[in-house]
Amino acid sequence: MPLPQTLVELRSAIALGQDKLTARMRDAAHYLIEHPHDVALNTLAALAKRSAIPASAFIRLAQALGYGGFSDLQRVFKAPLEKAGQGSFKERIRHYRGEQLLDDPTDIGAMLSAFSQANIVSLEHLAEGEQVQALEQSIALLQKARTTFVVGMRRSFPMAAYLSYALSRVGRRAVHISGLGGSLREQVGALHCDDVLVAVSFPPYAQETIDACEQAVAAGTPIVAITDSILSPVGQCASVMIEVNDAELLGFRSLTAAFCIAQTLAMGLAFGDGQTFTGPDHEALKDIDC
Repeated sequence: MPLPQTLVELRSAIALGQDKLTARMRDAAHYLIEHPHDVALNTLAALAKRSAIPASAFIRLAQALGYGGFSDLQRVFKAPLEKAGQGSFKERIRHYRGEQLLDDPTDIGAMLSAFSQANIVSLEHLAEGEQVQALEQSIALLQKARTTFVVGMRRSFPMAAYLSYALSRVGRRAVHISGLGGSLREQVGALHCDDVLVAVSFPPYAQETIDACEQAVAAGTPIVAITDSILSPVGQCASVMIEVNDAELLGFRSLTAAFCIAQTLAMGLAFGDGQTFTGPDHEALKDIDC
């Protein structure tokens, strides 16, 4: 396999080769993917201290990926920042293909423009179609499900709420697992093997969502994971994983691409269920109001 030269190629290489990595190396890989700023701007010793992962794990990971050492791997993370030019590294918008410089975070117009452009990049990546097969597999699972349960906590809560609403509007039996009143475990306990759990989670992954997935696995319930990486704890236990990478600024992650996935799932089910010999029944879908 060619040596990864970009963050996109690096993510793919880690995903493809994760079975060959030790547990510690997978921890190091997960940290690299989720903290590109730290990797680009800190020494190996500082990274080891920040992550509580031994420096040797980062070195072995770099070598397993084909690099001569960790410094060679680190250059892949430094490249997007160097390309963006000089300025505060703390004020950059992350998106799928790298980083975008935000010169003055007090300039609301500039922030709006920068965030909009970063979201456009996320949507353009989504439109390239790499997730089409995963979406088709997910829709096939949802079509067979007795009930679709949707869980997403913290920043993922709005998307989970919307998706469960949209599924119900297109005629699917859907339940939003909200966990209100501390009832998460009881709500997830209603899962059966003929249901499907849609789990939405992005870094930092909510422990409640991870726990719900573990319950679903124990119940024999298929899981559709909507998350950022195959290294995600919910992605690793899923029957199907839909990878989504939204723009992020200083911990504020947009949900633009994630909501696009939710709409595609709902409408894919609506048109799939409405198929006739003459095509989908558009008239029946006019009042869905999603």
